[in-house]
Amino acid sequence: MTTKPKDSQKTSETGLRKGLTSYGDKGFSLFLRKAFIKGAGYTDSALDRPVVGIINTGSAYNPCHGNMPQLLEAVKRGVMLAGGLPMEFPTISIHESFAAPTSMYLRNLMSMDTEEMIRAQPMDAVVLIGGCDKTVPAQLMGAASVGLPAIQLITGSMLTGSHRSERVGACTDCRRYWAKFRAGEIDEIEKDEVNEQLVASVGTCSVMGTASTMACIAEALGMTVPGGATPPAVTADRIRIAEETGACAVHMAKNGITIDKVLTADAFENALRVLLAIGGSTNGIVHLAAIAGRMGLEIDLEALDMMGNETPVLVDLKPSGDHYMENFHDAGGMTTLLRELKPLLKLNAMTVTGRTLGEEIDAAPPSFKQDVVRKMDNPIYPRGSIAVLYGNLAPGGAIIKQSAADEKLMEHEGRAVVFENAEDLANRIDSPDLDVTADDILVLKNIGPKGAPGMPEAGYIPIPMKLARAGVKDIVRISDGRMSGTAFGTIVLHITPESAIGGPLAYVRNGDRIRLSVKNRELSLQISEQELAQRIKENPIETPTAKRGYKKLFLDTVTQADLGVDFDFLRATDINGKTPSRK
Repeated sequence: MTTKPKDSQKTSETGLRKGLTSYGDKGFSLFLRKAFIKGAGYTDSALDRPVVGIINTGSAYNPCHGNMPQLLEAVKRGVMLAGGLPMEFPTISIHESFAAPTSMYLRNLMSMDTEEMIRAQPMDAVVLIGGCDKTVPAQLMGAASVGLPAIQLITGSMLTGSHRSERVGACTDCRRYWAKFRAGEIDEIEKDEVNEQLVASVGTCSVMGTASTMACIAEALGMTVPGGATPPAVTADRIRIAEETGACAVHMAKNGITIDKVLTADAFENALRVLLAIGGSTNGIVHLAAIAGRMGLEIDLEALDMMGNETPVLVDLKPSGDHYMENFHDAGGMTTLLRELKPLLKLNAMTVTGRTLGEEIDAAPPSFKQDVVRKMDNPIYPRGSIAVLYGNLAPGGAIIKQSAADEKLMEHEGRAVVFENAEDLANRIDSPDLDVTADDILVLKNIGPKGAPGMPEAGYIPIPMKLARAGVKDIVRISDGRMSGTAFGTIVLHITPESAIGGPLAYVRNGDRIRLSVKNRELSLQISEQELAQRIKENPIETPTAKRGYKKLFLDTVTQADLGVDFDFLRATDINGKTPSRK
């Protein structure tokens, strides 16, 4: 009786036996792979361990990921302590301020890189390490499309600095001091002084910008270990979370906790609830829509808006409040917030630990006295941070971060001062001849997904120089673009459909009257339907495209803001429902 080779007796495709390279002979494929494994210094036992892929997004161009070496070592340690084999590999890394024309333009490319590298290489689970604001959604999008067990590790926020005894941090204070400089309130010397203090260490922005928002959302989705959102980048807490993440990844691989068991409709509802309660970035909606689309779900903007009526802003962080991420961490982080939100959450939603969100909240250490996370009866802001607007200017919806807006301007009608694109804005916004008053409404076109392209954070239109130096701190601004989560002001964003594809915004003219009513959820151009139809007829729009390359792929396939600005061919082939649920 002959015996089969040892390798052929093993039928389960796990670990390094998964996804064999195609040579027409599986035995040879495994034989060759083993040879290279041994060439790397591994023994035969490596084939018998759960393999955990670890994505390395370290880059000299990405200071938000500056602690990557320490995180990688800690994750590897956690994987090995749990009996797994860690396998580190690189993917694209993108940073907001180092990417042109905008990091959002490259988010989908990073998601494709993430997806294909997870698919191509043998692993039983994957640790996604990201922090800068587009990296976390890109990784979650890519992993969602693959379906393997996946867990998110956040790089963590930077520490705060000090300028003339005032605590400062990126990037709300970046924008605040730049506005002071534009207004002539500080001179060149002080501008340069504060510039050295705004980013005090590696890590992501220290306020509730998009990076911090996505960190909190990742934990609310159940995609991090408990407490994974808030430890600062350079702390021992962050390193311990990294080790726990590695061990959890092995547990997920052994128990088949695939990403589809975590990223459910209930999980997205919890994430949207948290988005409202933290005063989170408006970008969070776009990113959640993209991630949900990979799972066959759509974000119901009207249901989100209704959710805001019962979800006040509870976290006292800039730009909606006064504190920074390290204060949120010291206050107990997401555990403290989730415990306060518990009556409003879907507690049966599964997490990466294999336990439900409710079980994790109950297992967490008890609450203690702190002043960063408010009680439901004593909120920072009485309603959810984000409101959804509709009207003849935004038939597909628009967004305003009402918690960071001027209450006096949220019911306003004014004269349109129109900029056709970002270049037009840059050329005229500071002109002393610009015909503008504080009662006007600034309108910026062609900065949507296709128009820019990439939907840059140009929606934070600066106060015209002549008004800034007259002491004007806010003015109504509207566009089809985005703004940083660190920004503030009465700013309407994500107008859908965008102007570049013939949305009504394209036909706004200087001097038109525009009405903004956050109370009535209205954004409307005060002209007749007939007049609007005539303008559309007289000014046909040619949708942007390109001759070749990634730009052509982007322009030809990117969706609108309400669908996440994802590529249409990357979304799930079947859309199976909407989230959040309507009560």
